Amino acid sequence: MSIHIGAKDGEIANTVLVCGDPLRAEHIANTYLEEAICYSSVRNMLGFTGNYNGKRISVQGTGMGQPSLAIYLHELIHEYGAKRIIRVGTCGALNQDIELGDIIVAQGASTDSNMNKLIFSGLDFAPLPDYGLMSSAIKEAERQHIKVIVGNVFSTDYFYFKDDPERWKIWINHGILCAEMESSLLFTMAAAEGVRACSILTVSDNIILGKACTTEERESSFNDMMKIALNIC
Repeated sequence: MSIHIGAKDGEIANTVLVCGDPLRAEHIANTYLEEAICYSSVRNMLGFTGNYNGKRISVQGTGMGQPSLAIYLHELIHEYGAKRIIRVGTCGALNQDIELGDIIVAQGASTDSNMNKLIFSGLDFAPLPDYGLMSSAIKEAERQHIKVIVGNVFSTDYFYFKDDPERWKIWINHGILCAEMESSLLFTMAAAEGVRACSILTVSDNIILGKACTTEERESSFNDMMKIALNIC
């Protein structure tokens, strides 16, 4: 039993969906999973296990940002034997042609996090998803006639960053599709542990245009993203 999740042995599936918001984890469990049980409410960071089309799946809230995510990933992998981890999160578009509700599948994740520097002693690592899992997500979207945009994302540690009006320019100029807060470290830790991981994101904001979804929409919408993620588990 780990200190931050606190689940008993066997309560967490080998495949885990992770999301920053624990209320989104609860919504996923209540909406999509059959016979779902709550295995963790430690610090109100909810986790659930249930069944989807005969497959046993867990969904775990991780909190916002890479330091918080790292705690939950470590325990999911080392304490509970997670083998596949799929991030189902939100992001802010860095392209004016990307609309609210569009889905982005990350093929790589740049970052401003010092965690990357700490892990690699000041050198740079290029965090990538598991190709097979990412490819499955793209193929599943095509099968369901769901539009997805595939490309590089930017995982930031600083949500309210207003000191530099040029902050996003270099990322936009290098083709980064969106900003979010977790994918880079997810890919890095998965690579180190031999775990398969990918990141599927729904656009909740357009940073360039100043558009945003409501808090309620962030918690409970984004059904197309879930249709893709659940069917590649």
